[in-house]
Amino acid sequence: MTVETFLDAMNEGITVFLMVIAPVLLISLLVGLIISIFQTVTQINEQTVTFVSKIFAVFISLLFLGGWMLQKLVDYFYSILSSYFNMI
Repeated sequence: MTVETFLDAMNEGITVFLMVIAPVLLISLLVGLIISIFQTVTQINEQTVTFVSKIFAVFISLLFLGGWMLQKLVDYFYSILSSYFNMI
């Protein structure tokens, strides 16, 4: 295995990882931003409102995007396993 092969595999792995977690993180970020604006306007300083709404939003996003996320990870794992002997 050469250094370039290892770096290519790691680069692809990091890209797949970021592509998989990005939608969930963006949804959590948007929900947190919306709730914090709502709390600022209404002057409600309750931390559980933000926490519960973010957990609910992440759960719903994982429910809808879970299949796509799993498929991306399985495709990456399959590509690593199929090119395993070429890497050695």
